[in-house]
Amino acid sequence: MSWNIERPLNDVNTIRSYAPNSADRRRLEEELAAMRTATVEIPLVVGGRELRTGTVVDVPCPDDRADILARVHLAGPDELRQAVERALAARDAWARMDWYHRVAVFVKAATLLAGPRRTRNIAAIMLNHSKNPYEAEIDLAELVDFWNFNAYYTRQIYEMQPSQYPGETNRFDWRPLEGFVLAIPPFNFYSIAGNLPTAPAMVGNVALWKPGRAVLFSNYEIFKVLVEAGLPSGVINFVPFSSKYANVLLDHPDLAGVHFTGSYDSLLHIWKRVGENLEKYRNFPRIVGETGGKDFIFMHPSAEVQGTVINLIRGSFEYQGQKCSACSRAYIPASRWPEVERMLKEEVPKVPVGPVSDLRNMMGAVIDEAAFTNIQRYLEVARNHPSVYTFVVDGGTDRAKGWFVRPTVIRTNDPRAKLMAEEIFGPVLTIYVYPDEKYEETLSLCDSTSPYGLTGAVFGRDTDAVAVAEERLRWSAGNFYINDKPTGAIVARQPFGGARRSGTNDKAGSLLNLLRWVSPRNIKETAVLPADWRRPFMG
Repeated sequence: MSWNIERPLNDVNTIRSYAPNSADRRRLEEELAAMRTATVEIPLVVGGRELRTGTVVDVPCPDDRADILARVHLAGPDELRQAVERALAARDAWARMDWYHRVAVFVKAATLLAGPRRTRNIAAIMLNHSKNPYEAEIDLAELVDFWNFNAYYTRQIYEMQPSQYPGETNRFDWRPLEGFVLAIPPFNFYSIAGNLPTAPAMVGNVALWKPGRAVLFSNYEIFKVLVEAGLPSGVINFVPFSSKYANVLLDHPDLAGVHFTGSYDSLLHIWKRVGENLEKYRNFPRIVGETGGKDFIFMHPSAEVQGTVINLIRGSFEYQGQKCSACSRAYIPASRWPEVERMLKEEVPKVPVGPVSDLRNMMGAVIDEAAFTNIQRYLEVARNHPSVYTFVVDGGTDRAKGWFVRPTVIRTNDPRAKLMAEEIFGPVLTIYVYPDEKYEETLSLCDSTSPYGLTGAVFGRDTDAVAVAEERLRWSAGNFYINDKPTGAIVARQPFGGARRSGTNDKAGSLLNLLRWVSPRNIKETAVLPADWRRPFMG
């Protein structure tokens, strides 16, 4: 072993503020302006070669549809089969490479991303995802953390060895999976897009990367950093493609795994297709999936009102509520509701919404027309059922230039209403006001209302009450927060994932996720061979 990897520090500690008149802000504004005036052509990258198919899609800026950030070539069936061939051709050399040489590529990529490539990637995240500079910074920092901590976890895995016994030597050969991994990230997190193909690659796998169509521009920036860091050709292949061609890969006998983040319905389709093909595969494919959530904040009567309301606003409306962990429902005790309602009515309308290149705005646009239409559909449900829903803050929508949805707060008198149970993925918070004396009963309602189990939070100063919530909501969230919003998990500190319809809970940002991408071989070596086949009991 030529070098060692110690436990890193989170890059979130180096978040830049972009304060007015700062050099960081000036550089960022220059990059944003240049990016808005240029349209980039993005090819496929298969086995290190750029391919242009002529089947092209535009990637617009969500806050101004007229700004086309990129035109991207899409793969068809032939290109996907070629990508599998190139990945498998690269596999043997990559799998045999000493682990510390492999992870060195990603540690270098983390250094590039946190340093000289930072401003360009922050601008790409802002314009392509419609994130403010703070949200872009923490997203980029999370990818830096994924690469640094996964390198550290890789070392830990290789150091995990079986017990020894006199006369024999035992060891694990930590093999990658046999075949290729299909990585399918979502639109909402740049960091997840970078982690899904690279986590399996770090432990010796090869991958095909299908980026989210709406964010192909920012995802390609990640790929360019990896190439600059020395990623060998074919290890990760950048292959945007229409979902109608997914079965070309899901039906392939060398499919070894799927690393997925997205909708429940999409993961269900993938799992069913893999199940239908089990007899075709060389191995049983590993499926690691994180889907959605109907995440909650539960307020106990003992909770501090101002802090709870601030977390309701941040947890529900940062990044337009387009986080799988965003607070989408809340339970407020009747005794505290008047004060909570007053603060929400005062503060929510103050949240500035507009183009993210105007650094005065907290919220940008939702990602695309489909997201905008889906959110409007839920708002119409509330408007058409006034006996069930009351608008506390009616933010409204505007699609004249970009896909803007202002933060909206709705109260319901039905704790199992549609807006309390279904994922909306937008800046819409639905609140149920419960009788103080029915705290435990309402905890049970919270647990049973939604089919998801991703994140949730309880607020309260009564230690016994908080402990009751922690126990009653044990299965309701894979990431549970006490007196904090249910968003903002940090690599290594809050490994992320949920169960129920929220996914396989394999905890991105921890060693547990990387273990899913290795297949250990146990090797026993005997020091001295026996001299006789007879056992002592035979006399």
